[in-house]
Amino acid sequence: MPRNLRTTAAWRISIWTTLAFALGTAVAFSIVYFLVAQGLRERSDTWLSGEAEVLAQVSVDTPSDHLYKRIVREVAELATQEVPDERNGRGERLNSVFFLAANPNSTEGPLWVGPSSKDAFVTAIQRSKLVPGPPKSITVEGYRQTFRVVVKAQNGRTVYLGLSDRGAKHMLHTLARRFLMVWGGMFLVGFVISYWSARRTLHRVERITETVARIGTEDLNERLPKPVNSDEISRLAKTFNHMLDRLQASVNQLRTVTGGIAHDLKSPVTLIRGTLESALCNEGNEKWRDSVGEAIEDLDRLLQLLNTTLDLAEAEAGALHMDRAPVDFSDVVRQLVDIYQPAMVEHHHEVTTDIEEHVVVEADSTLLNRVVSNLLENELTHLPVGCRVNIRLHSYQGSAELVIEDNGPGVPPDIGSRVFERFVKGKHSPGHGLGLAFVDAVVKAHGGVARISDHAGSGAIITLSLPVHVFETVLT
Repeated sequence: MPRNLRTTAAWRISIWTTLAFALGTAVAFSIVYFLVAQGLRERSDTWLSGEAEVLAQVSVDTPSDHLYKRIVREVAELATQEVPDERNGRGERLNSVFFLAANPNSTEGPLWVGPSSKDAFVTAIQRSKLVPGPPKSITVEGYRQTFRVVVKAQNGRTVYLGLSDRGAKHMLHTLARRFLMVWGGMFLVGFVISYWSARRTLHRVERITETVARIGTEDLNERLPKPVNSDEISRLAKTFNHMLDRLQASVNQLRTVTGGIAHDLKSPVTLIRGTLESALCNEGNEKWRDSVGEAIEDLDRLLQLLNTTLDLAEAEAGALHMDRAPVDFSDVVRQLVDIYQPAMVEHHHEVTTDIEEHVVVEADSTLLNRVVSNLLENELTHLPVGCRVNIRLHSYQGSAELVIEDNGPGVPPDIGSRVFERFVKGKHSPGHGLGLAFVDAVVKAHGGVARISDHAGSGAIITLSLPVHVFETVLT
């Protein structure tokens, strides 16, 4: 499992999925909240209009005698009791309804049923300039919640009936709090389920990645596990297995063709060489013997060219056979430098070395020897007499870096970045243009990189980077 979960695709998928779900549920709740609030408002307005109509009718039908206020008050109090009992945190009953009946023909004050602070309500009604019609909201000093008030007027008498929004808003707030609790729980559960599902699905992709990483050019027999269902990932695994089958068939065919070419060409060349050697052993003209000797040397170069071409073709096709094992790169470079040292001295080259001890890489030792030999042979072939060659080998950030630097003429301008391509060489080069191409192909087959650049002023720098072998610690 990765150390940082937030860098995984499962985390990102689950986060975005959960956020989309949370946003969708929040939008749905907002719509429901609006509909519930609208329904509560319509319900309270309907109740206010109906009760105000009844109270106004009672106020008109009741005789204006000493029992008028008592009868109307009792009817108003009965109407207020229809509202659910609301109490504060101390258990005291809250006044949510008020009734005000005003008669301009009466010398007595208006009839009031409701909280004791009648003046605040009368002031709020006068300030709002309420008229008969649909219920309106007013703000009363000393009360945090607004009141919905309806006005009814009959026979010169005006009735005001008000209902506090406290109950409706308390219900809406309770609904919102409960939704947030449920929404938070759903968010967490949805995230866990989404992450688990994404992780389970992407684990199959990770298995494909690990299997592909284990597949090498020298071993194409490994396949992805056979899928048990037919979803997209299963079809991907089947397609990749089919591709590996085709790739393995192509590589096997390439090996067969290259083996046949090598056999068909090596046999006649070897036969010619044997015949020339036999002729060389016979007595004859000395000049003829020299010609035969040159022919043998040409055949040797032909065999070397043939072998290099075949190896290069296999390396570029990813079919180069390699017996990988931990190799002390330091010893390889040091031994080859010692072997080429007499030839370097003969060309009056000054060779300096800076080789770190025990730089170990996992490579085919034979191919690694040929790579370093090609590089040193390249220095001997292309450098003029009396040059300096500096050879450095160090391990750096998990890579073994071999640097060969000289003060020669450098890379020809007409070659440039194509120096690692096959059959690319300078105008005056006696070679075939396969040495550096072979070096590049073998280094890539080992998972490394080969680079070449011009030195500031003069000379060339060739750098090889190969992965350093990691030793496994065995716990006992």
